[in-house]
Amino acid sequence: MKFVFIYGLPATGKLTVAQELAALTGYKLFHNHLVVDLLLSVFEFGSEPFVSLREEMWLSVFKAASATDLPGLIFTFNPESSVRGEFVDNVIETVTTTGGEVDFVELVSPMEELKRRIDNASRHQFHKLTSISLFEKLHAERVFETGHMPKPRISIDTSTHSPSQAAEQIIQQLKLPRLQAAAVHP
Repeated sequence: MKFVFIYGLPATGKLTVAQELAALTGYKLFHNHLVVDLLLSVFEFGSEPFVSLREEMWLSVFKAASATDLPGLIFTFNPESSVRGEFVDNVIETVTTTGGEVDFVELVSPMEELKRRIDNASRHQFHKLTSISLFEKLHAERVFETGHMPKPRISIDTSTHSPSQAAEQIIQQLKLPRLQAAAVHP
């Protein structure tokens, strides 16, 4: 299984790019807020049960997907301080143990563009960070440090590439298969 691990700061367009990529490749999309939002209904963000269950659930899905004939899985991720340092190593081990391959894709954008996007309506669908002042505070506190992330295979500036252009770049750089266009019947 090809595991495309898309990461970046809030509002870099991870989910939007991942949706484009999934549409072009047919890979399944498992974005991080599916688990985050589920757990927020019961636990405080960053609490011990939240952190341990979040990682356990993410890894359980990756393990189960790796044991199937699924050709590819796309995961979106925001590196932040409540994620344990060993999480990324655990992802790599979980996927590669069954012969899968993990490719890291980093999305970046200038700070002013992130601040402009942070309160976009699309970010309200999930419990995403939508406050500019909180974003600035967390960024200043270095909550979103990415030093523990592996070097990405590809890094894309989403302020200069549309989501579809970013998805195309990912397909080309990672040599991902495309869905066959549906046959047109008269």
